[in-house]
Amino acid sequence: MEVILLERVEKLGQMGQVVKVRPGFARNYLLPQKKAMRATKANMAFFEKQKAHLEAVNLERRKDAEQVATKMNDVSVVVIRQAGETGVLYGSVTPRDVADALDAAGYKVDRKQVSIETPIKTLGLFKLRVVLHPEVSISVTVNVARSQEEAELQRSRGGMVTAADLRDDEDEIEEAPEAPEAEVSEEG
Repeated sequence: MEVILLERVEKLGQMGQVVKVRPGFARNYLLPQKKAMRATKANMAFFEKQKAHLEAVNLERRKDAEQVATKMNDVSVVVIRQAGETGVLYGSVTPRDVADALDAAGYKVDRKQVSIETPIKTLGLFKLRVVLHPEVSISVTVNVARSQEEAELQRSRGGMVTAADLRDDEDEIEEAPEAPEAEVSEEG
């Protein structure tokens, strides 16, 4: 099936290109999402009339996305999850979890904009891609931890913290020498 792209689609083509795709991909994704329309003579003529308007709208959205991208540069969010002793999560971190964490940090991001290439099923630091616009994407660091304290340790060490590491840190805190007490003499 041939379609006309109404916006840039990653790994497929640029706005205005006529591309051949599988019918299911067109019917289930491109057409309902308004990312493309069927490549008929009537639609080709309509697209040529609307091309300047569509490009102007696309340019405006891209500028807005670039402004947001500069504000979100090097953003790091913490996602608190339960995990076993080995650091394996009871479940996984989803795009919705990341979008909620970004929303809590003050950035409005839809879950559909968060791209998780491989499932996150362990504790640690992960780099994820957030697609703000088809032509603008940023990298976000997601810190998956059991608690806020563990998240701080992971951030400082740059990786996953095991339960043994947490116990070692607690021991160091307990073994820290106390301040010497001032001696009081009994003179009278």
